[in-house]
Amino acid sequence: MVAECVTGKKVLIKGNYAIAQAAVLAGCQCYFGYPITPQSEIGEFMSGKMQELGRAYVSAESELAAINMVIGACSTGVKAMSSSSSCAVSLMQEALSYATSDQLPVVLVSVMRGGPGLGNIYPSQGDYFQATIGGGNGDYKTIVLAPSTVQECVDLTYKAFYLAHKYRNPAILLADGLLGQMMEPVEFYDYPYEEIDNSSWALTGAKDRDGRIIRSYAPLADNQCVFLEKLYDKYRQIEENETEWEEIGTEDADVVLISFGSTSRNVKTAAKLCRQKGLKVGILRPITLFPFPNKRLQELSKTVKKFITVEVNMGQMVNDVRLAVNGAVPVELIHKPVGAPPEPEEIVAQIERLM
Repeated sequence: MVAECVTGKKVLIKGNYAIAQAAVLAGCQCYFGYPITPQSEIGEFMSGKMQELGRAYVSAESELAAINMVIGACSTGVKAMSSSSSCAVSLMQEALSYATSDQLPVVLVSVMRGGPGLGNIYPSQGDYFQATIGGGNGDYKTIVLAPSTVQECVDLTYKAFYLAHKYRNPAILLADGLLGQMMEPVEFYDYPYEEIDNSSWALTGAKDRDGRIIRSYAPLADNQCVFLEKLYDKYRQIEENETEWEEIGTEDADVVLISFGSTSRNVKTAAKLCRQKGLKVGILRPITLFPFPNKRLQELSKTVKKFITVEVNMGQMVNDVRLAVNGAVPVELIHKPVGAPPEPEEIVAQIERLM
């Protein structure tokens, strides 16, 4: 049973339901999806709530159909979204490339599971590359937000809609099976961001105005070069204005642990245990995976002796950390391929070994 959504009041709620309720409160007018574990509760909730509110809900015939329906809806300027997981998000990569080229505010919730291939339904962070690099063609980037708590599932769902429309660029909320299925106290609140005026580009019918075209096709190479330069100017603006991270205990740290999403919860406990042992260990948790906190990592590389990333995959974010610090200090990896994150005591033991 889903807790009743009452703003200003804490409720105990599962992560997937929290994301769905937040999307409704953010003003999502259209949801198109296809069920897949571990995110199916999002579509389940939306199937009832969207119809109750007179909004659009479609259980599509496939993930490919769902994401293209989102593109169509977003071209009219409305808030629209889909949700999926891992192997199914793979089917959406071409559409995400098109959406970035069309500069459409697509919102996609990706609740990661084990892979590659069909994999399994256990939690994983193996889709870091899929979200931050992408599998579509050409030079493009998607905004990627990574919650670590169910409350952040709410907060960052709101933010995903805002940033997608502010920058006319797809935004991905990257959660995992653990966050999607866990229950925590959450406080809902009214959508906190200003509404973005899309009247200059949305396709709403050409009555009393000239017609408009949204397309990604540029037949002349010179035109495409100009377009890509403008697109990357926008990405630089996103990096300058929207990079977000959490930082704990880095002022005197010899070692800084870097982790994202649900794994960072155990990493925080591990850092506390290290401090109790006299080890100067701090934490940096990227909240935006794109834009990534490169500048802050470069600053910290001047004072710390080592970075250690902790991930539930074979080592993906570690590559971005190494690129950011550019060899200034060593960057090590603690990882688990799939499943629940490493226990804090296990993380501490590996930190001691690496120090």
